[in-house]
Amino acid sequence: MTASTTRRTTAAQSRIAAVGAIAVAGALVLTGCGDQTKKDSNSSSSSAASAPLASKLPASIRDAGVIKVGSDIAYAPVEFKDSSGMTVGIDPDLADAMGKQLGVKFDFQNGTFDTLITGLRSKRYDMAMSAMTDTADRQNGVDADTGKKVGEGVDFVDYFTAGVSIYTPKGKTQNIKTWADLCGKKIAVQRGTVSEDLAKSESKKCTGGKKIAIESYDNDQQAQTRVRAGGADAGSSDFPVAAYAVKTSGGGKDFELVGEQVEAAPYGIAVAKSNTQLRDALQAALDAIIKNGEYDKVIAKWGVEAGAVKTAAVNGGK
Repeated sequence: MTASTTRRTTAAQSRIAAVGAIAVAGALVLTGCGDQTKKDSNSSSSSAASAPLASKLPASIRDAGVIKVGSDIAYAPVEFKDSSGMTVGIDPDLADAMGKQLGVKFDFQNGTFDTLITGLRSKRYDMAMSAMTDTADRQNGVDADTGKKVGEGVDFVDYFTAGVSIYTPKGKTQNIKTWADLCGKKIAVQRGTVSEDLAKSESKKCTGGKKIAIESYDNDQQAQTRVRAGGADAGSSDFPVAAYAVKTSGGGKDFELVGEQVEAAPYGIAVAKSNTQLRDALQAALDAIIKNGEYDKVIAKWGVEAGAVKTAAVNGGK
């Protein structure tokens, strides 16, 4: 989930291509194919003894055979629960492929998005993988809203690129095409995301006393429910998530995308600053699956090729 401002607008052509790809992938998504949690651990991760990159891991993680992952598992198609309650999505599938390189299982543990970095600090999680945008503020432990330092920050291993989109009830766009068009209207967003940051920033620019009314929720599904029920004029989330909601909610009858996605930036796997060995192991594993083609298979399965990266950068966000 993105969280920064003043980034480049993504080309409309990429946006259209990604929408089409997600639409094609919709049927596969709804069947829950590729669910890492349904696989036996022996098939989802090679043993540490035979995995090519196992030696790169910290000994404590290698011996345990598990990397604890903090994630807000309510952000389809990035990570979410399927109809049987299993964790599925882009992130779990990428983690599964990386686990084969490292000889460990990635154990996704559910938490609210705005507490994931705190969970890293307290060592509840070894890493956070939850559509979290790599930003300079997060790297430096700075609160994006106040500009004040609130922690030591985290390091990121970047694995995907996404922008932010606005959606409205289908057929009720109220001429909303840009963030400026939301002045005098109500938007539902997830707390701690770029959607919330952008709404706050744009509201300050509104004139004539017509501020943006912002309703923030613990997860994106709650924000979608608010828009679906007519309690908000619009919602906003990362483009893959908004496009997935438009495709699937109410059989495609609930929402529509408006305008172009903005704020294109990298998603990153967050790791504590002190855990450089794990960070470097994750970078090596991601690079390995990019090179062997497993990364492209996952990205194509979920129909999000427009956001694919070519290399695993560390702290590439601005």
